[in-house]
Amino acid sequence: MSPSHTLFLSDRDVSGLHSWPDAVAALRAAYAAPIGAQAVPPRSMARGDGVWLRGLSAILPNGGHMGSKLIAASPRAQCASYLVALFDVHTMALAALIDGNQITAIRTAATAALAVDALAPRRPLRVAMIGAGFEARSQLQALHAIRTIASASVYSPTPASRQRFADDFVRQHGMAMVAVETPQQALDGADVVICAARSRDESPVLRGAWLRPGMTVVSIGSTLPEQREVDVDVIRRAALIVADMADEVAHDTGDMIAATQAGIGFGGKLQALVDVIGQPALPRRMPDDIVLYKSVGSALQDVVTAEMLLRRARTAGVGTVLPVTIAPVRK
Repeated sequence: MSPSHTLFLSDRDVSGLHSWPDAVAALRAAYAAPIGAQAVPPRSMARGDGVWLRGLSAILPNGGHMGSKLIAASPRAQCASYLVALFDVHTMALAALIDGNQITAIRTAATAALAVDALAPRRPLRVAMIGAGFEARSQLQALHAIRTIASASVYSPTPASRQRFADDFVRQHGMAMVAVETPQQALDGADVVICAARSRDESPVLRGAWLRPGMTVVSIGSTLPEQREVDVDVIRRAALIVADMADEVAHDTGDMIAATQAGIGFGGKLQALVDVIGQPALPRRMPDDIVLYKSVGSALQDVVTAEMLLRRARTAGVGTVLPVTIAPVRK
């Protein structure tokens, strides 16, 4: 395929091309490189009557592409569309259009796995899952791809969902995993708590009172002001809070807004993920420190993941070459 052609990758193409180790490795390399704030600006959100359009853009620090992701969503209709566009940074040619449905889950889970790898102790991990949906499944798959998991437990309010989740991982990965009846049971003995769920009424599904010293907590489900996933005690008890987009996590997520309203200061313990990756030592100061990784998602993650998929697609000869494209013009 000529670099001047535009490649379209469908959702099915993404499924076939996806690799957890490759996604984590690409993200690790990107976060270890210097990243200017202007290269990954804050996301934008246009809101209408029951619909919204979110835009994220980034220029990769160590890649050959820049790109953007658009999310069109209607919470009322319970549907959404995702589109990622990649441009060659040398020619400005439109290199690829990619169905971004799975990219969101891939980049969220791969980045969380990268964070856990940096924050959790260097030993086989005991993992607690809060949630048994698509995002939770991706989170555990990504972590399992790069770290040894000694055991895992899963809680979901729906018994059939949590049992199916556990059975699938036992069958597919030979993992020691059980479904439990309460979130507290899931957390019993865990090193890592992965929270990938929100309640229908947006009340927190993870409470700080349940945490034990030394735990690493992942929260990926609260990305907007109206959303909640963890309570204010989780924020209060965390000795370190690592965020993929520190300003957006601090000011645009319901969990952190609630903590601010409760008078819980966290500015002094909030650190950007880019400042953690590649460090020679764990950022946890004491073994008993509780560390929280909180994610809102980042265009850097989207574009890195999309570039990895494009590279694999070109090697494998996968995708549809579009009959027409956008020709760069002289300016």
